[in-house]
Amino acid sequence: MRVISGRAKGKRLKAPAGHQTRPITDMIKEALFNVLGTRVPGCDFLDLFAGSGAVGIEALSREARRVVFIDNNGPAIRTIKENIRSCGFTSGFEIYRNDVLRAMSLLAQKNQQFDLIYIDPPFTREEIFVPVMDNLGCNTIVDRQGLVIIRTPRKMRLPATFGSLKAYRMDTYGESTLCYYHKEVAEDDGDFQDFGRA
Repeated sequence: MRVISGRAKGKRLKAPAGHQTRPITDMIKEALFNVLGTRVPGCDFLDLFAGSGAVGIEALSREARRVVFIDNNGPAIRTIKENIRSCGFTSGFEIYRNDVLRAMSLLAQKNQQFDLIYIDPPFTREEIFVPVMDNLGCNTIVDRQGLVIIRTPRKMRLPATFGSLKAYRMDTYGESTLCYYHKEVAEDDGDFQDFGRA
């Protein structure tokens, strides 16, 4: 893994030891940030189930104003800190070891909001995908015009809506799919199919 663009372009990133995380590939990460484009500079970015921190670090490198990393895995937290140090970042980020659902509630209590939220739950815990999205659908941490992106196994089918969040784009890469949700109703969402619960 490497940082693709920005201040830390080309820096190599480590993955946490063990099999509890499924690191994002550079190809998927590049595709994600090509979609996000100009939304990244100056944004508040939340990286849930952060793993190696690769996605949040990419956002930092591309001039995000602030990135918050959340993971409940000790080796993942240590890896995020090591990767951030190796990239030379000294500010603009916060790292928390916490359960993701609990962390979202705490962020809401602090009246924090995010422009972009990336979620990458372990593929071995399919039961957690819907509860996390249900929480975000009624949670105040998603900015009014914010985007939520969740990476799912290719065969998983999530609902097209979660509370105030509506899906507007799906991109599949190998065994992974990136599902994009926003609060604003798209002017023309006729091509998007309600893909129903798995």
